[in-house]
Amino acid sequence: MQKNDLSKLPDLLHPQAVFRSPMAHKPYAGAPMVSLILNTVSKVFVDFVYHRELASADGLNVVLEFSAKVGERELKGIDMIRFDEAGKIVEFEVMIRPMSGLQALGEEMGRRLAPFLAAKPA
Repeated sequence: MQKNDLSKLPDLLHPQAVFRSPMAHKPYAGAPMVSLILNTVSKVFVDFVYHRELASADGLNVVLEFSAKVGERELKGIDMIRFDEAGKIVEFEVMIRPMSGLQALGEEMGRRLAPFLAAKPA
């Protein structure tokens, strides 16, 4: 994300990976959906920077603190990433503050993903 190069992301995602959005109460499932969301947010964020990395003793759980801008709104957040034993991402959960930053992100992500989500069968 920090280098704005997600070309290796598909190789890192478990086929049944799950993305937990700070805007949606239901998770998004499947590597293609997780990849779509992360690639889209990488285009929405400006001045994205990781600040801290915290990891569990076994290395299977990582928390990354970041900051970014969406339009004129600044935000801070954390990515909570869980890996399987093979090193594949199985869960990617995001938390963001303040509310105004989260709202700006939600609006822009909704605008960019609306055509895809509208075409997806229920």
